[in-house]
Amino acid sequence: MALIVVLSVFNGFEQLVVSLFNSFNPDMQITIREGKGFPATDIPQDLLREIPGVLYLTEVLEENALMKYKDKQAIVTLKGVGADYQRMTGVDTMMAEGRFLLESGEHDFTVLGYGVAYYLNANLGDYLNPITVFVPTRTGNIGGALDQAFSQEIIFPTGFFSIQQEFDIKYALMPIRFVRKLLDYNNEITSIEIKLADGTDQRKIQQQIEAAVGEKFTVKNRFQQQELLYNIMKSEKYAIFLILTFILLLATFNVVGSLSMLILDKKKDIAVLQSMGATMKLIKRIFMTEGMLISITGALSGMILGGVVCWIQQTYGLIRMGGPNSTFVVDSYPVQMQPLDFLLVFITVMLIGYLAAWYPVHNIRKLNTSMVKPD
Repeated sequence: MALIVVLSVFNGFEQLVVSLFNSFNPDMQITIREGKGFPATDIPQDLLREIPGVLYLTEVLEENALMKYKDKQAIVTLKGVGADYQRMTGVDTMMAEGRFLLESGEHDFTVLGYGVAYYLNANLGDYLNPITVFVPTRTGNIGGALDQAFSQEIIFPTGFFSIQQEFDIKYALMPIRFVRKLLDYNNEITSIEIKLADGTDQRKIQQQIEAAVGEKFTVKNRFQQQELLYNIMKSEKYAIFLILTFILLLATFNVVGSLSMLILDKKKDIAVLQSMGATMKLIKRIFMTEGMLISITGALSGMILGGVVCWIQQTYGLIRMGGPNSTFVVDSYPVQMQPLDFLLVFITVMLIGYLAAWYPVHNIRKLNTSMVKPD
């Protein structure tokens, strides 16, 4: 039961983290292998749009910059995106304040991460004090005057998003035309982000995209974009599984002791069975079957109880996270049951149960060899 509950809670947190990252990370991302930026014309975008399963793609230009609002300032990553970005992302569903609006006609706006907004103490209703964005000029003299060393533009925020701390304290979303103007770029980009249709074969589409863009570029799916994070979560889950399995292994000494006492108690019955013609192999099989029945009963009852506990948590969320004023993304501990976990737990318990039953049964012959004749 403990194994089922713990693994299901880890699955719930993993699914929660994946859903949060998926709100920001695209299904596929194309970046250049060497360097940072490249001309948008280097990517055959029309050819990519013709691949079955590709719904949208957008050009992305990222650059570090200094943002200043009144007397507050912060170093952020500007993420300039194309017009299709809102249709291919889930950021608009993660708005903590305001709304998701990047451009309206000729006017450009920005949507800040909640952490960036906190550091700047930004105010959505302040139309008198815009946010000033500074980046080093491409040709300016750093040692010269400030207006020569930095390019600057002003922009107003329309909302704050809250996805995950790593994104919230880092990114400011804005139209790609604004970032290009600020950086004095023509058509340079740092990546292409792609949204795929639901139910498509992502591996096949990834191979088609790689063939279309060539070896000069790298194509990553969502797992590869956050590969380290996903591997850590998997490692933590199975580390906990091994710890609980070790505890379960220690608990099986109860089974070993129970079977050993049962065999001692049935010493006379063993002699009677032997006198009636039962072989050692049959007697061992009888006690082995009883030991396995104990393991099967414990495994099935524990899995049923664990499933019930997880279902109750999924349905009613009885165990909460934090108090009434909690700022967690979810109110209660997330739980997700997976059939593979039930199979893994059952196999583990049965294997340990078999070893626990085998040891005392194997030593039956040592009780009294005069009572038991060989096979």
